[in-house]
Amino acid sequence: MRKVFLLTTTIILFNCKQAIEKSAKVNTGTKEITLEEIWDGTFSPQRMNALDSMNGDFYSLLNTDDDGNTTVDKYSYATLEKIETIVNSKDLPEISAFKSYSFNNDETKIILGTDFEKIYRRSFKGTFYAYDIASKKISLIGKDIQEPVFSPDNKKVAYAKDNNLFIKDFSKNKVTQVTKDGKKNSIINGITDWVYEEEFAFVRAFEWNNNSKYIAFLRFDERDVPTFSMDIVGNGLYPDQQVFKYPKAGEKNAKVTLHMYAVDTKNSKKIALGDYEYIPRIKWTNNDAVLVATTLNRHQNNLKLHKVNALRSSSTVLLNETDKAYIDITDNLTFLVDNSFIWTSEKEGFNHIYHYDFNGKLINQITKGDWEVTRYYGFNTSKKTIYYQSVENGSTNRGVYSIGLNGKNKKLLSNENGQSSAAFSTNLNYFINTFSSAEIPPIYSLYTAEGEMLKVIKDNAELKENLAEYKMSPKEFSTISINGNDLNMWMVKPVDFDENKQYPLLMFQYSGPGSQQVGNSWNSANDYWHNMLAQKGMIVVCIDGRGTGLKGADFKKVTQKELGKYEVEDQIAAAKKLAERSYIDKDNIGIWGWSFGGFMSTNCILKGSDIFSTAIAVAPVTSWRFYDSVYTERYMETPQENPSGYDDNSPINYADKLEGNYLLVHGTGDDNVHVQNSYRMINALIDANKQFDMHIVPDRAHGIRKGKNVRLNLFTKMTNYVEEHLIEKSNKTTEIKG
Repeated sequence: MRKVFLLTTTIILFNCKQAIEKSAKVNTGTKEITLEEIWDGTFSPQRMNALDSMNGDFYSLLNTDDDGNTTVDKYSYATLEKIETIVNSKDLPEISAFKSYSFNNDETKIILGTDFEKIYRRSFKGTFYAYDIASKKISLIGKDIQEPVFSPDNKKVAYAKDNNLFIKDFSKNKVTQVTKDGKKNSIINGITDWVYEEEFAFVRAFEWNNNSKYIAFLRFDERDVPTFSMDIVGNGLYPDQQVFKYPKAGEKNAKVTLHMYAVDTKNSKKIALGDYEYIPRIKWTNNDAVLVATTLNRHQNNLKLHKVNALRSSSTVLLNETDKAYIDITDNLTFLVDNSFIWTSEKEGFNHIYHYDFNGKLINQITKGDWEVTRYYGFNTSKKTIYYQSVENGSTNRGVYSIGLNGKNKKLLSNENGQSSAAFSTNLNYFINTFSSAEIPPIYSLYTAEGEMLKVIKDNAELKENLAEYKMSPKEFSTISINGNDLNMWMVKPVDFDENKQYPLLMFQYSGPGSQQVGNSWNSANDYWHNMLAQKGMIVVCIDGRGTGLKGADFKKVTQKELGKYEVEDQIAAAKKLAERSYIDKDNIGIWGWSFGGFMSTNCILKGSDIFSTAIAVAPVTSWRFYDSVYTERYMETPQENPSGYDDNSPINYADKLEGNYLLVHGTGDDNVHVQNSYRMINALIDANKQFDMHIVPDRAHGIRKGKNVRLNLFTKMTNYVEEHLIEKSNKTTEIKG
């Protein structure tokens, strides 16, 4: 048997290697990319459905059959074979189809969701049912509710509705209303407000303890938070108005408090946590009576973990971490059997994994080095092994690793180059690895936790073969020395590039704190657009300047209190350095970006008018005074404390410097970066008597996606703009010189 196993493993590894080598072949086709193909899915890779790891070595998927019925199916990690269909909507007369599902702890029941109505980026309400797997009985939990979750004893479901918290007891068929003061734009119980959802990335703000006797929840009092409103044009005779609480930089935040609800006595108590501004996380420990609540001060550079005793309604500080700039919030806090805990921190200059005891005393630093841990996957108790993702093979790559709790026996489990991410089984015996690089589309493979590749699940070979018919230019990765730093860069040249000719240049960037655009991963839609521009005779470049991520805290946090200063300096200096190359047309250099990238491209054409002739800004921030408190103050403090930091780098204060071609794009339904930003920029340009172009998209949110041909229409506009103001002008200049 051992010989057969080794032979089989060798064949699998050989096939996997073949898949990677085949995918890495250079394209030599002649077809040209079209905008229609970019936005109709022609270049979309096959992906695995989002899987849900189950108890043991199993996972589940939400599938849809040819008749439109939805199913929850159970699979084995070891074989990837379907074991059973747990529930099928065709057997449920109450539901024609469901869009979500979630198990209780022992996987005997499922919550099924349907009829969803989106609220903000992550939040929605819908109709939810509880399904008993053994009896196949289904019962309604509620309509227009949010975030239902089973109690650990499986007898109850807690959920939110109309800003209040409820518990449904199935054994008594009774609903208990936990809170009664919830009111829109006033009080929220158990669900986060807009700014928490957007910037701390969570919606459900309540948690059952392990014995189902307590629910810890957050209460948001947003009565003093200023209100923002947007007109939604819609299809009616009169527009509707979306009104919501939005704390801008320096304005009042919601007052957030932690409460402990005792299920048996139906009493709720407020928990004192000392001085703080935010409670971005709550999590129960393995002790039924002890919760850990995370707090931050308003500057977000003083973080505390509080041990909250539910029986005494008291708290003590477990861990206190400070930083000269800010501390990022993650979901990496993990309690071990003895309630010692895993924690990640940048306190030594790079993000690493630490082990503390339950008194907050450091046991040891598990990972070390001048590289970043980018994801923490989990801890295998029996093997005393931690699994994580990091950039230790270069900041543009990602690898999956294992390491002992003692910091020894580190092992790379995935490919060395490119980017790998893992979806582990619950008991951490297997993982499905997603690998891609700039040359290789996503390959999904099954691995053991020891790093043995067992099977290729999807390899996207067909996509790679189809792309071979196109004039695709590879990304050329390098670094460029700017302002004392070697910055990561990629460049896309025309397929028929001739170094004796001159080409217009378009720079693309995002540049936000901790972000990365220069990564060794597969194409996004923007990459196909950049390739399409290269087909038309354009060189496209992307450079991650100071303030971006994965190169240490000092590199990332150098922009503190000065968003838009060093990042803009780097893009302008890079453009000037690239202009020295003989094949770059220094008179036709443009820059574009979205959101933070739009803020950057706007600043660059204003402050770098001597090098940039064209800029496109999509959904840009034009003054950080207009953006939300949590994000902005993390990097800038408040406008009252740091007025020059806000105003010296605000494009609206430099509108008179516009000399080139400027296209401003915004959706009027953007609840994130409000169209107010662009309207104020427009007014500033008018005051300065500067000509510009604009593309306003009614009712669309920050992503400008919803609706027929919305993205196609936008990128057609952008393509025409680049062709007219960069490519055609460069061609005319070349003809004159010739």
